[in-house]
Amino acid sequence: MSPGEATFTEYSAQPKTASTPLAHLSIELGHLYAEDIQAGPERLRTHFKRVKPWLAAAENQVRDELAGRTPRISTCFMLDDYFTPLDPPAKLIPQILEAAEDNDVRIDYLAHEAGCARSGEISPAKLVEARLVEDPTPGTNGGFRPTVSEVGWLSNGSRSPTGADEAMQQPADWAPPRENAVIRHSVFLDVELWTGTPANREWSCPFLAAVWQLLRLGLLRDKGAAVVPPRVWTPTPSDTWSEVPTVIEVNPKAQPFSAYRTFSILDARFLHIEHAVRTIVGQVAIEGIVAEMVAGRAAGEKLAHPGEAVNRMEYVFTGRPWPLS
Repeated sequence: MSPGEATFTEYSAQPKTASTPLAHLSIELGHLYAEDIQAGPERLRTHFKRVKPWLAAAENQVRDELAGRTPRISTCFMLDDYFTPLDPPAKLIPQILEAAEDNDVRIDYLAHEAGCARSGEISPAKLVEARLVEDPTPGTNGGFRPTVSEVGWLSNGSRSPTGADEAMQQPADWAPPRENAVIRHSVFLDVELWTGTPANREWSCPFLAAVWQLLRLGLLRDKGAAVVPPRVWTPTPSDTWSEVPTVIEVNPKAQPFSAYRTFSILDARFLHIEHAVRTIVGQVAIEGIVAEMVAGRAAGEKLAHPGEAVNRMEYVFTGRPWPLS
């Protein structure tokens, strides 16, 4: 085939892009580490007691915004099993659901973080890595520094210069780092996304949390197929977390897992993590057909729909994670 020659394929040969159900809002009820779980059931009950008023406030806000229309609201809860092993699912899942139920808090979906790295034959993290597009400093093309794929770091601006521009030259003068979208003063952030080799990555907590946000927004596809859709699953004593679906549907009456917007109720210790998450999500190129599909559905429901995914992510940070006494 000569250069510039047109190519033709059958339309039926193109992968069909799945349209996933969408709630109006996905509310995350917490993200707990192994040490939180190991502190015992009473700590879990304390957590859900702190969450309950914020859950009610978020639900009421959606009802007000929809002005009489029936809201579709789903809740989810994340466990970190990627960096530290957890108790077996057959033991842990009932404890979490019971602690939530004791405080009249409804969990619709329960997820575990290792599934954001690898879920069967799919790596959601790899899918997001492939769609990273760095935000170059205004007036540059970004070519003055190694790419994110080379170094595994992503920033929200320009780093301080280091070393000499060319061999045998004096080191470049120091200059402060600079945030791209600065408002008066910079808040510069440089985020480590992973360590290790491409074949053996250890993903960072912010990167996996960014994957989690994109899953909740329904924006990830693998060859047109939805990524890690929720599954109904019943724990058995012999199961390990590697055998558990990434997202488990624990409420048969749940509204859709993914949503137009996300709202996360998190301890204050996650504030810096979510700053990094927003930096990452802001530099992910969402597949065009998926973005158009979601925007079209929002317009059909007459919903406000910010174009940037990061502007559909909302939070409340609740202070210290546990009572001092």
